[in-house]
Amino acid sequence: MGRVMVLGTGLVGGWVADRLAVEGHDVIGVDTSASALEGRDPRVICIHGPAGIELLEEYAPDVIVNALPGRVGDQIRFDLVTQGLAVADLAFTAEDPREHDELAIEAGACLVYDVGVAPGLSNLLLAEGNRRHGRLVNGRVRVGGNPVEPDDDWSYMAPFSPQDVIEEYTRPARILRGNQTVIVPAISERTLFEVEGRGEMEAFLTDGLRSVLDTVDAENLTEATVRWPGHIARFIALGDEYDEKELLESWGWNPQRSEFTWMEVVVKGDGRTRWVLDDQGGSQGSSMARTTGAITCATVEHLLETDVPAGVHPPEALGTSFLDRCLTHYAANGIRIVETRER
Repeated sequence: MGRVMVLGTGLVGGWVADRLAVEGHDVIGVDTSASALEGRDPRVICIHGPAGIELLEEYAPDVIVNALPGRVGDQIRFDLVTQGLAVADLAFTAEDPREHDELAIEAGACLVYDVGVAPGLSNLLLAEGNRRHGRLVNGRVRVGGNPVEPDDDWSYMAPFSPQDVIEEYTRPARILRGNQTVIVPAISERTLFEVEGRGEMEAFLTDGLRSVLDTVDAENLTEATVRWPGHIARFIALGDEYDEKELLESWGWNPQRSEFTWMEVVVKGDGRTRWVLDDQGGSQGSSMARTTGAITCATVEHLLETDVPAGVHPPEALGTSFLDRCLTHYAANGIRIVETRER
């Protein structure tokens, strides 16, 4: 067990802080929002205020969890690395954390980034497909967190920072096509398809492949976000005149509304494997908090128990033992992943 400081105790960070405390770690939760600290497990030491170097020096954590919104999380990443800390980083940003690799090595820091569902678990499964089937002809990720039932409005509520969702919808997507990294417009190549047990949904390309463009040997790779039909068409219709504040209010999280997280990873090389994660929120927390938080907790455990070298690492760089650890955490939290394998 170790001392873990969680920066940002919102929907996902709060779940992580509570779960780590239940597992027996000494946990310090830090957030500028007093409401985000309310209701935490009584074993979590709650600090209301910004994260700073003084706080890091006072509590001397063994591992930091960066669960801050993307823009803020990227700003603090440099400080965490220069302090020589071990970091589980789930702050999704357009910036590539690997730009801090040399600095991390010099400072003796170890930062594992993109520790979420996708990117995160998706990276590990694509890499596993590589190990099983050799060079991949095709690799596809489709993923989304959505309300169980659509409505006549947006049919969506943001499980993490709504600003990050807007950036996801507007940032061009990098995919691998014909052995070449290609940049395509955000939310392009919209496709309607059937999600087992859920109904017809819509997928569109987003920029979620990130490190696997370099680490997975494949001819074609794509990542798509999944929403209820009509959601992204409404966003597109707004053009450049969308009101960010209005969207943040419209996409606000409603804990009383049932929601689920669904992800499909399909790889094809000299054989084919398909993984499907389908998790619905409930008394144990929201599905996105659980599915993101489980891999984050696995990362914390891995950093505490193994000798991960200094530097900045994507999750797939930690190998099969880390994938096994993540799957164990998913199973322990009742999150089911169904695998279908064909030769």
